[in-house]
Amino acid sequence: MTNELPQIQIYTDGSCLNNPGPGGYGVVLLWDNYRKELSGGFKRTTNNRMEIFAVIQGLKALKKPSKVTIYTDSQYVVNAVTKGWAKKWQKNNWQRNAKEKAKNPDLWQELLQLCSQHQVNFVWVRGHSGNVENECCDRLAFTAAQGEYLPEDVNYDS
Repeated sequence: MTNELPQIQIYTDGSCLNNPGPGGYGVVLLWDNYRKELSGGFKRTTNNRMEIFAVIQGLKALKKPSKVTIYTDSQYVVNAVTKGWAKKWQKNNWQRNAKEKAKNPDLWQELLQLCSQHQVNFVWVRGHSGNVENECCDRLAFTAAQGEYLPEDVNYDS
């Protein structure tokens, strides 16, 4: 029996019609020969919220600590985590600087907490460039954003 962490690949994408407007997220989880697709959306939200939310949903789907590579076409998400911006905002009570509040603190808080449970590596992929799994996530997110009975994004603050 080995104590090696499972290695998971998670592809994510967010979509928003009119930004802000109806939004959706798409996630593809890959592990060995296992594949799982997740999607959903909200009545009124932003593209950035959906990008972060997609990563959160992917990590929440994991049942135990794992070694995770997250592929996203959101430089906002990649940079906020890998360059330490989100942790800095958190440390500064969700302020980007003396005058400006950080956006989406509810999602960043949850994402940072989930990342602490796993070994997570973020990889930026160019959107709409033929990456099969990224394109799948894009379709899932776009389709979800068009849903007829979308719930409220209760933490979205226009």
